[in-house]
Amino acid sequence: MNLRYMLSRIAHGQFMGRVIIKLGGGLITDKQQYKTALKDRIDSVSRVISEIIDMGHSVIVIHGAGSYGHIEAKKWKISEGLDSEISENQFSAIDTIQRDMDELNSMVMESLRGVGISCESFPPRDWVNGIGIGFAGDVSRFERNSEDIVPVSFGDVVPVIGEKKFGILSGDHLMVRLANELPDVVLCVFLLGDSSGLLTGPPDSDSSVLIERWSKSQGLVGEHDSAIDVTGGILLKLQCASEIVESSDHVWFMDGRVPNRMLEVLSKGETIGTRIVRDNQS
Repeated sequence: MNLRYMLSRIAHGQFMGRVIIKLGGGLITDKQQYKTALKDRIDSVSRVISEIIDMGHSVIVIHGAGSYGHIEAKKWKISEGLDSEISENQFSAIDTIQRDMDELNSMVMESLRGVGISCESFPPRDWVNGIGIGFAGDVSRFERNSEDIVPVSFGDVVPVIGEKKFGILSGDHLMVRLANELPDVVLCVFLLGDSSGLLTGPPDSDSSVLIERWSKSQGLVGEHDSAIDVTGGILLKLQCASEIVESSDHVWFMDGRVPNRMLEVLSKGETIGTRIVRDNQS
């Protein structure tokens, strides 16, 4: 169903649907500088989320780790699980990563509260076991009867059954489970920090242009920066988005530096960005 048509039939102030927003680590932090948050960007998104709530939508926020998680995780191979040769350093690094993620999460929560949004945090380490889309954990805790409370979660180091002992659950995998298992999802957005959406080449290349529609049959576009990212980068986001679009009509990659484009999608059904579509979807 056309989103604009559907929303136009719902009176203002009534529940209009669920919006799931991923704040990319590259949007809210400087990924090159350890523990460097970009607070102005976080606040800008928070203000738009407030407007989305005022429209009558329920919102869920998932955020990445950026420089609060990836640097130490990469250094000590946390995504690969237990390594007996460096296990002491790994467990120390996990404590550091989780403490740093709590700090970043607190900044996101404080920003939301600063614009009058009530929110509640759900760190995956407290309720998840395993990694990938098939992780064990009940996502129904994110469902709210009232749109006034915003659940917040993030990519995290989580326990894993078996020899690996631990691993990294990506916020992108959280997005898939939430979008596919919770009801009334009308919009799922991946907010990027360096581009207007999915591009034909690197963001800093003059020859790169925006891909306005992308489906799985077009193949993966982009490169994973393995020197920084430990959970797959843009390639993982595309894989996850192609899973989400099977149950949600509006799945978008957008420039998080221009967050009011989320409002354009909710009011008009279109904006500048990349809309992820099913292979048989126009």
